[in-house]
Amino acid sequence: MRVFLIALSLLLPSLCAAQNFTTSAGVKPILELIRPQWIAIRPYDGQDLLYMTTLLTYRCGIEQIRFSYNGGELQVWDGEPCYWDEASPMALKVETHLPYAVAPLDSLQTVTINLLFDDGTTMEQSYQRKDVQIN
Repeated sequence: MRVFLIALSLLLPSLCAAQNFTTSAGVKPILELIRPQWIAIRPYDGQDLLYMTTLLTYRCGIEQIRFSYNGGELQVWDGEPCYWDEASPMALKVETHLPYAVAPLDSLQTVTINLLFDDGTTMEQSYQRKDVQIN
């Protein structure tokens, strides 16, 4: 029993910290590790779909998701809100907001993502189509 309590006391701080994905402090380390998976491009039904699903999962700690295609101007992603009054504030309901943007087929050659966090800092990543395309 004593060994169990010692192990639990060592694990408890990290388990509690892992539960806080609703602030920039909680999501920035994760987003840094998964930069290559922030987005995906999928050609589908005669158009390109730019999926932002991974970023949207961590949206509660992100103030704004901005994106641009092929070196164009940054646009603000109008994504699903964070559900602060629910047990899982980061859950995606996909009822009123889709987790992707639509563009003409083969038009997305490069995509830049710029994240503004709730602490005022930013993180940016650019992608080549060939590196993030799924079929």
